[in-house]
Amino acid sequence: MNSIEEQRLLFSQILDLLEHHFGPQCEIVLHDNTKDYAHTIIDIRNGQISGRKIGDGGGAWGLEVLSSEQTDTHRYNKVMVTDDGRIIRNSSIFFQDSEGKNIGSLCLNTDITPLVEAQKNLDAFTLLPQEEKKIGEEPFTNDVNQILELLLQECRKRMDKPAKEMNKEEKMEIVRFLDHKGAFLITKSGDKICAFLDISKFTLYSYLDTIRKEDKE
Repeated sequence: MNSIEEQRLLFSQILDLLEHHFGPQCEIVLHDNTKDYAHTIIDIRNGQISGRKIGDGGGAWGLEVLSSEQTDTHRYNKVMVTDDGRIIRNSSIFFQDSEGKNIGSLCLNTDITPLVEAQKNLDAFTLLPQEEKKIGEEPFTNDVNQILELLLQECRKRMDKPAKEMNKEEKMEIVRFLDHKGAFLITKSGDKICAFLDISKFTLYSYLDTIRKEDKE
């Protein structure tokens, strides 16, 4: 398979099957990852789960996968939490072309909030001891600008001094982290990252060039 579009009818039939099988609590999303990351969705069912529609973009995990060019990228039953507190169980598979490039993905996002609440009520009613179930801390967001802001927040946690006081090596480590997370696939992210690190665009892309050469060695 060299493009998602060439198998569009097959994918549409698969999404029909999944939609009818899992019902309205499961969002099914088909991405064409050759498009701008803010507009990769070419088919979506039950978009009310995330509030997305055709022409919208993907989440943080897809961004990281595309930046790494990995092929072993399938992810199953990852639990995330939305801004409004809903609990989402996500599974995603990625498709590669004949050259091994990630060209698309199929994602399932199931709102399991009612089931989690029901389990809590059952546990409380039966009074049986239960192991604490931890809900994943990864946010469920699909707004690329919010994804970038979350990545910058993570960078702030890693920094023990203001950007103006950081040396070249320290700033390069921040750029390396952002590159591995796919931040530079977000349109116009360079401007925000330059302002965040107090560097010029020339310096930023010089850092990136050095980092990517080192990563290939």
